[in-house]
Amino acid sequence: MRKLLGTALAATMLTGLAQAAEVKIGFVTTLTTGGAVIGNDIKKGVDLALEHMGGKMGDLDINLIFGDDGFKPETGKQVTDKLVKQDNVDFVAGYIWSHVLMASRKTVIDSGKFMITANAGPGPVGGKLCHKNFFSASWMNDQGPMAMGEVLNQKGVKSLYIIAPNYAAGKGMVAGVKRTFKGEVLGTDMTTWPTQLDFSAELAKAKASGADGLFVFYPGKAGGAFMKQYQQAGLKSSLPLYTAFTIDALSLPKFQAAGFTDVLGSQFTGHWDPNLDNAQNKRFVADFRAQHGAYPSPYAAQAYDSIFMIKGAVEAVGGDLTNQDGMRAAMESANYDSVRGAFSYDSSHIPVQPWYLREVVKDSDGNWTTKIVQTIAQSVENPYAADCKM
Repeated sequence: MRKLLGTALAATMLTGLAQAAEVKIGFVTTLTTGGAVIGNDIKKGVDLALEHMGGKMGDLDINLIFGDDGFKPETGKQVTDKLVKQDNVDFVAGYIWSHVLMASRKTVIDSGKFMITANAGPGPVGGKLCHKNFFSASWMNDQGPMAMGEVLNQKGVKSLYIIAPNYAAGKGMVAGVKRTFKGEVLGTDMTTWPTQLDFSAELAKAKASGADGLFVFYPGKAGGAFMKQYQQAGLKSSLPLYTAFTIDALSLPKFQAAGFTDVLGSQFTGHWDPNLDNAQNKRFVADFRAQHGAYPSPYAAQAYDSIFMIKGAVEAVGGDLTNQDGMRAAMESANYDSVRGAFSYDSSHIPVQPWYLREVVKDSDGNWTTKIVQTIAQSVENPYAADCKM
């Protein structure tokens, strides 16, 4: 019996040592359905981060487990439950979609784990639902459109028509542009998400409104459908287009192949661009292009950053994953190599960072990409921060 107990104790100790020798990260993204066009690029960003780290964070091996949310809140919650309760990860990161994040948030927070969004930014997480263990590696949904509202004011746009999908992120985008745009909004159409891909009726209403400009938010597959119909309607000269997360490195090669020339010269806002001049970004973009033959999207850049944020936290405490206070302080300091350059966090753990006006151009090889036209602001306020009681 003593021999059996000794063997069992030794096995338990070895298991504990094995657990202590690694950091476990659950990463929730979309790897199937139409949303996989974004999710797969995010995975490329994560994989490149792991490669650049040599599979280590300090002395700890990295055990990263992907979870596929299937573009559905209920599925996202299920995979999050598994990562937290069965896999017992130390960090849960990822989340493209605001409605998936909101469905999964409570599972992670209630478990005492850290949650890092690599994309989704619904208002409540930066406000009334802020939490000491929740961090964003991206932005609030409202902030990019808030920056665009300022651009529209600078351009002298007096009236605007708005089209966006009817879900959490779409509502946030619309609220953001309305918050800063000083002209008149002549109409707002909120379309069915994610099934509606025919926007002919909305485009006809926008044209008939006589607005000076059109603001839209359509990520992924819907963005391609919208741009095709916008060009077919011949609206570029009469209804200039301003977008958020509709045109990116994922869609531009497809637009170029299809001859959607109305995309060239179009402008949108962002916190990151492949041409940002810092060492981490140059390495990230160069290696991503070398491996995949394409520019990385902002989604991939944010995912890459989220893994480096975790690395900074783990190494700040010497790999002691029980030291949550130390890891939290490290993440709050934003003291890690980011592709966006130096930035900081506000009191609700949302990034305080520059916002840029970006434009679609051709690179030296004739590929459609983007460039920064101007810095709109060194920061755009989180409009929900006052509701955060952390």
